Amino acid sequence: MAVDLGRFGVWHQAHKWGPELAAGVEQAGYGTLWLGGSPTEDLRDAEVLLASTTNAVVGTSIVNMWKADPAVLAESYHRLESEHPGRFVLGIGIGHREHTGEYKTPYETIVDYLDALDDGKVPVDRRVLAALGPRVLKVSAERTAGAVPYLTTPEHTRQARETLGGGVLLAPEQKVVLETDDDLARAVARDYLATYLKLSNYTSNLKRLGFSDHDLADGGSDDLVDALVLHGTAVEIAEGLKAHLDAGADQVVIQQLGKEGPDLLPGYEALATVLI
Repeated sequence: MAVDLGRFGVWHQAHKWGPELAAGVEQAGYGTLWLGGSPTEDLRDAEVLLASTTNAVVGTSIVNMWKADPAVLAESYHRLESEHPGRFVLGIGIGHREHTGEYKTPYETIVDYLDALDDGKVPVDRRVLAALGPRVLKVSAERTAGAVPYLTTPEHTRQARETLGGGVLLAPEQKVVLETDDDLARAVARDYLATYLKLSNYTSNLKRLGFSDHDLADGGSDDLVDALVLHGTAVEIAEGLKAHLDAGADQVVIQQLGKEGPDLLPGYEALATVLI
């Protein structure tokens, strides 16, 4: 990777980020602020995060290939690089079949999109790819700086590292709830996971990891929910996050559930005291 992302990053969609949270997360010591959802091709939301921080890297996770014109996206990348040199990483991905009416030949679409970014002079070592399955993981290793898997487990991280080999970025996302009451924590987790457990790319990946249809039904089994959303004290959650590093991750990207905006900051500060 051409820039240092740090060992831990934070992921949120644009509506949860804001100048106060961005600055606080950087101050707590996290290396990267990941902008989730489907940021628009003008990258204005990423620009806000860059302007709100001093040294932290900002990455998109991810810009949806079906929605963003690659030529315009390349121009936006160069604008951010000019304004904030060395601090932006372009994360792209194929999105979800269920949300895209024109979803066809996803593998070829990824390859063609990367070709277009090549034409737009977006450096290979400053772009990353959302990847879950072996085929797309291999593309991420060949055509980008590496992979940013979402909704995974340390076992997926281990398998992904085997597929990628060494010297390729692997930055999996991991959800957490800072709550010691199992029932309360799982309720928060199930509420958030409800949409994701209906999307075929995630359910297929979870089945490859050994989870069954039973695990995926009715909001998810306790085993599935606990694997996808860590809960407990900051110390307990930190052990689960470090499991990704032990499995081969270069960075673990943390998404804290159950709070909004600046209210998320105390949780990230608590985790930072035992992680960073």
